[in-house]
Amino acid sequence: MGDPTSTMINMAGGVPHPNTFPILQLQAKVVSPTSRQDKALSPSTANLVLDKSQKNRSTESLDELLQYGAGSGVDSYCDFLKKYTQIVHNPRYADWGVIASCGNTDAIGKAVSLFCEAGDSLIVEKWTFPGALSSLVAAKVQPLAVEMDGEGMDPESLDNICSRWAGPKPLRAMYLVPTGQNPTGATMSLERRRKIYAVACKHNLAIIEDDPYYFLQFAPFSTGRSLENAVGAAGLLDVDSGEQQQVDPLVPSLLSLDTEGRVIRLDSFSKILAPNLRCGWITAPSYILDKLQILNESTILQPSGLAQGLISKLLNDTWGLEGWNQHLRNLRATYTFRRNVFVRMVDLHVAGLVDYVLPSAGMFLWMKVNLGPDAAEAMPRLLETMKKCGVMMAPGAPFCSSGSSGSNTSSSDCYLRAAFALVDVAMFEPALKRLAQAIVAIRETADYPSAVQNTHTCTVPNAMQKGLLSPAPGKMTISS
Repeated sequence: MGDPTSTMINMAGGVPHPNTFPILQLQAKVVSPTSRQDKALSPSTANLVLDKSQKNRSTESLDELLQYGAGSGVDSYCDFLKKYTQIVHNPRYADWGVIASCGNTDAIGKAVSLFCEAGDSLIVEKWTFPGALSSLVAAKVQPLAVEMDGEGMDPESLDNICSRWAGPKPLRAMYLVPTGQNPTGATMSLERRRKIYAVACKHNLAIIEDDPYYFLQFAPFSTGRSLENAVGAAGLLDVDSGEQQQVDPLVPSLLSLDTEGRVIRLDSFSKILAPNLRCGWITAPSYILDKLQILNESTILQPSGLAQGLISKLLNDTWGLEGWNQHLRNLRATYTFRRNVFVRMVDLHVAGLVDYVLPSAGMFLWMKVNLGPDAAEAMPRLLETMKKCGVMMAPGAPFCSSGSSGSNTSSSDCYLRAAFALVDVAMFEPALKRLAQAIVAIRETADYPSAVQNTHTCTVPNAMQKGLLSPAPGKMTISS
């Protein structure tokens, strides 16, 4: 009989045997990022394969991916993301790491819980992601709104609020979206980020840097090309047209400026691969990650191992680092094009009816609607009129965080967030014509229902016909 202490027979866990897992192999066909996937009818592809019991090059076997796992995430998934974070952000202190998340909405709630208790206040931008506000409501934490300008959170306003704070509990953290901000589309310059970080250091604040649009930074705005050439046959990016430009380097993140370990950075694959993979990652000092792992293991255990394995295989082996970088360049070119066309259509059809700041990242154009002195009363009628005209945009009110900070919130009734990411480019012009009809109807007549009775039919260019006009009815969803 051998030494019974030489090996450990583990019978402690309630873990199923992998032989009972019926999935033997997972295969996926993915587009090669070097192909012209935005234009070609048959882009070049690559096969991604995960096998049941054998390791798949850099990625774990299906048996491992389908089994219970630690709250830190799948090793190969996190290893790639730590390496990529080092390349892109180059954190300036030693003891940092990454942990898997189920996307940024889940990560926001967990990060807030580390710094806030019921009754605390968390610093946020005046306009912010409704999912973050919902997380604060659930945690019984009050949002403390800071004024914004075209670059996002204003550092002087932030400093004033912190210096004058007389609440019952100290301020410990701030939450912000520094790139392609939701809903305003604002992107902080490097100088703005330095000022925000300096204020955070002055008042000893942690920074929750929610940055799902970081890799969707645009090339400079282009005013060239006609409408017919812009939308093409299907409203897709024409990489041969001259519209694709050399994009500028990415603005450095707050994480890249952090020398004290006060930034908790949230990244997500929702905007750069696919939303329902429900995978992202958090970068933070190791002692913060230890606490986040406990939170993961008490809630989700970890994101889906299958989704993590699919992403790991794609990034580590199928595409590799250069393929991933090319995919991100493709995304930036695609969204730059969409932004450019949409802004041209705004200038053409709703000039004078709305004001906006040109977005340099993200998916949104934030428009202040010029409805006159009775805007707060007129805005609900405008939304109803837009519905009759057949166009839907997100109203400003759900994004407004300033109700508990003493600010005037009536301006929240004057804004619309237009998302230019999903709708066919061919639909931009009819959408904005319908918006213009609705605004004019509200501004010019009090009898608004009859004024827009027949506005659902719009005159559109030839390139926008052939069944593209009628919008599908649906419920508005305000998403990240």
